[in-house]
Amino acid sequence: MLDYNQPIDRAGPEASQRKPRAGVNVLELANLLWRRKVAITAAALLGATLAVSIGKSVTPRYTATAQLYVDPRELQLVDRELTPRAQDVSGMSMVVESQARLITSNSVLLQVIQQAGLDKDPEFGGGDGTSLMSSLLGLIGLHPRAPSAAETKEVQLAALEALSRHIAIRKTEKSFIVDVEVWSTDPAKAAMLANTLTNAYLAESRSSQASAARRATNDLSSRLKELRDRLRNAETALATYKAQNNFVGTQDALISDQQLSASNQRLSAARAATMDAQARLDQIEASRRSAADAGAIPEALQSPTIANLRAQYADARKKYAEQAGELGPRHPALRQTEKQVEDLKRTINEEIDRFAQSAKNDLTRARDFEASLNRALEAQKRQSVQLSQAAVRLRELEREADASRDVYQSFLKRSRETEEQESLNTSAARVIGEATVPQRRSFPPAMSLFAMIGFVFGAIAASGWFVAAELLFAGAIATAPTSARPQRTSAPDATRVPQRARPSEASPPQPASPDVERIPLELAAPPLQPAMVEKPLIEKPLIARFQEADVIHTLGAILATGGGVDLTRLGWPTLRPGFPLTTLLNAWRDMRAAVARRSGGRAMPVVALVGAGKTSGRSVTALNFALAAARDGARVLMIDADHQARVLSNKVIRPGKSEPSRLGWLSIGSKDAREIKTVNGISVLPAAEGDAGKAADAIRKAIAQARAASGYDLVILDGPAMPLAAGGRKLLDDIDSLVAVLPTCLDVNDSLEEILTALGPAERKLVGVVLDELTPAIQTRQRGKQYA
Repeated sequence: MLDYNQPIDRAGPEASQRKPRAGVNVLELANLLWRRKVAITAAALLGATLAVSIGKSVTPRYTATAQLYVDPRELQLVDRELTPRAQDVSGMSMVVESQARLITSNSVLLQVIQQAGLDKDPEFGGGDGTSLMSSLLGLIGLHPRAPSAAETKEVQLAALEALSRHIAIRKTEKSFIVDVEVWSTDPAKAAMLANTLTNAYLAESRSSQASAARRATNDLSSRLKELRDRLRNAETALATYKAQNNFVGTQDALISDQQLSASNQRLSAARAATMDAQARLDQIEASRRSAADAGAIPEALQSPTIANLRAQYADARKKYAEQAGELGPRHPALRQTEKQVEDLKRTINEEIDRFAQSAKNDLTRARDFEASLNRALEAQKRQSVQLSQAAVRLRELEREADASRDVYQSFLKRSRETEEQESLNTSAARVIGEATVPQRRSFPPAMSLFAMIGFVFGAIAASGWFVAAELLFAGAIATAPTSARPQRTSAPDATRVPQRARPSEASPPQPASPDVERIPLELAAPPLQPAMVEKPLIEKPLIARFQEADVIHTLGAILATGGGVDLTRLGWPTLRPGFPLTTLLNAWRDMRAAVARRSGGRAMPVVALVGAGKTSGRSVTALNFALAAARDGARVLMIDADHQARVLSNKVIRPGKSEPSRLGWLSIGSKDAREIKTVNGISVLPAAEGDAGKAADAIRKAIAQARAASGYDLVILDGPAMPLAAGGRKLLDDIDSLVAVLPTCLDVNDSLEEILTALGPAERKLVGVVLDELTPAIQTRQRGKQYA
C-alpha cells in the first residue's frame, strides 16, 4: 500500500493554503446513528403518534361510484339519423370522451344542484337558511328579506365550483364504460349525488337530442313556405308557356307530333294508292293496245256485265258460224247475226273503255289526294320546327319546376321525420351500475399507514439532525484559524513520496484519550525548519483504484458497429455505461480538476499517463481515462506517445479496417499518424514513425496546432514509456500534469519510486496515481488465450 504519512517536499505554493477535504465515512455514520438509537426511536414514535393524531383529525371522505355505458353507436330508429355516426375506432373514442366531458358540464351540474338542493348544503358552500340572525328576527316577528337574483346566482356558482371538485370521471381503456365517482363527507349523500348525476346526464342527453330535432324541424318548416311559393311560380310559368306556344298533348307526346306522325302515314298510304291506280291504268291501256283480248284484264274478268256480254258474244259467234255453213253470205239472217256479233263486240269494247276511264279518274283522284296530304305535311313540319325551337325554353322551365318540386318534397319529408324524432330517444347510453352507499372511507387511509409514515419520517428527521450536527461540528473544527496552529514540518531528507510502509518500522498503536483523538494531525506536527518555510510542500497526488467492477469486456472487431472507429470495441476492458457516480469516475474528475489548476488557465490542458512495467495496462487506463472525460462532455484528443510499443496505435489502426474518411486534419508526419475521429467523441493521434526525438517533436507540434485551433478541451498522452529517453524528457516539459499508472501485479511502492526517479524535476507535475487492478487478469487471459 502507499504510505501518505510522510510529507512531499517541493510542492506548489498554493498547497499550504488549501483546506482539508471533508468526507463522509459510512462506518462512522452507522456508528453515530447507533449511538443515537434511543433518541431516533423516540423521535420515530413521536412522529407516528403525531401522524395518527393528524389522521384522526382529518374529515373522512366517502366515494360512491356509478357506471355508465356510453355507446357511440346510437339506436337505428329511422332510416336517416339527424347526426352522422362515428364508424372508425378513433371517432368512437372521441365520441365517448366528449360524452364523458358532458357529464361534468355546467348544465348537468346545475340540474344536480337544483335536484339535490346543494345551494343550501354547507358542504358545497350554501347556507342552511336558519342562521342565528334569522332565528332571532323570527322570534320578534320579523322575517329576513329574500335573497336577490344576484345572490342566488352567486350561491349557485359557489355550489357549482364545489361540486365540480367532488366529481371525478374515469374512462376504462378500450371500452365504452365510464365511471362517475363522487365523494362527500356523508356516504349516503355521495351515493345520492352519483345517481342524481347519472340521471341528470341521461336527461340532458335526451333533452339535447330533442332540442336538436326541434331546431331542425323549425328550420325546415320555415323554408317550406318559400319552397312552396317557388314551386308554384315555376309550375305556373311552365303552364303559361305551354299555352302560349300550343304545347298541347297527352302525357306521352304532343298533339302536333301525333298529327305529324299520322299525316306522314296517310301520305305514305296515298302514294301507295296513286301507284296502284297508275299500274291499273297502265295495264288497261296496254291490254287495249295489244292484239290480245281486251276483256282479259282483271277488272273485266271480275265485272258481271262484261261476263254476260262475253257470253252473249260467244253465243252470237256460235250462231254465226252455224248459219255461215248453212246460209249464203248475203242471207239476211246471216247478216243479222253478223251485225249482232259486231254490236256485242262494240258493247264489250265500250264497257272496257269505261273501265279505262274509271282507272284514269281513280289515278287523278289519288294524285290530288297525295298532293293535298303533302301540302298538309309540309305545313305540319314547319309548325313542328317552330315547336322544337320553343321546346328549348320549355325543357328549361320543366327542369326548374322538377328541381323545385324535388327540393320541396325532400324538405317536406325531412321536416316530418325530424318532427317525429323529437319524441324518439336514440341514445344508447344507460346506467349499468347504480352507486351504492360506500362502507369504507376513501380518505384518509388506514391509521396503520399513517403510523408507518410518521415513524419513518420521524426516524429520518432525527437521523438527519444528528448527522447535520456532527458535520457542522467537524466543519467548525476544520475551519479554525490557522494562525493558532503550529506550522507542519517534515524531514529534510524526505524527497520521494509515497514510500512503502515497512512493517518493521511501523510503531505499535498507542492508546489515546478522546480529547487527544479530536486534535488534528496538523496541530501535533513540529514547526517547519527555516529552509522548508521557503519551499512549501507540494500537493499530494490523488489515488484511484481501477477495478474489474468498473469495466466490461468486449471482443475486438467482432462486435464492431461499422459506422466508424469505436474505442469500446477494441477488445480492451472499457467503462461500464450508465454509472456516472462511481468512486473511480469521481476520483478521475478530481484528477482532471487538478490538471486544470496546474495548466495555469490554459484552455486545453495536457496530461500524460506514465507507467512502470511492460504491460498494456497503461494504455488501457489511458483509454478509459479519455472515455470518462468524453462521457462528461469534454472534447478529448488522445495521443500515442509510446513510439516503440505503439499499443494504442496498433489497436486503432488495423490493416484493412481504417478508412481515409475517418482521418482528421491533425497530423504528425505520415498518413498512418493522422488524427482518427471515433464515434466516442475522442480523436486519436497514432504514434509517429522515427526515433524518440523526432516522435517527441512531432507530438509537440501537434499539441501546438491543436491549441491554436481550439478544437479540444483536454489532451491525454499515452506515455512516454519508462525509462525516459531524451525525447521523452523534452516532451514532459510541454505537458501540464502527470498521472502514474501502477499495476498491482507489481510492488506499487517500488513502481512509484521507479517512476519518480525517472521523472526527476518533473515529479512536481504528478497529480494522481491509478492502481491498475486489471493488469493481472489481462495478462492471464493473454497467456491462456481465453478469448471467444
